[in-house]
Amino acid sequence: MIERGFSPTDIKTVIEQGHVIQEYPDDTPYPSRLFLGFVRDRPVHVVSAYDDLGDREVIVTVYEPDPDLWLADFTKRK
Repeated sequence: MIERGFSPTDIKTVIEQGHVIQEYPDDTPYPSRLFLGFVRDRPVHVVSAYDDLGDREVIVTVYEPDPDLWLADFTKRK
């Protein structure tokens, strides 16, 4: 996340204000979701898993989606 130029505040913003574009309810140990948001006009994908027992969001990965692999709105793979 840091190596890709995103701060913890950036990621929190994506989770709070972005959109869930995919859900993975069967992921273990916790169900996960793929969020799309924008940080300084950069599209950002955040994959997180929610631990409802511990009431915490676990960040799995953060990346800027490759426009060659995603549709123009970054919500679906080509």
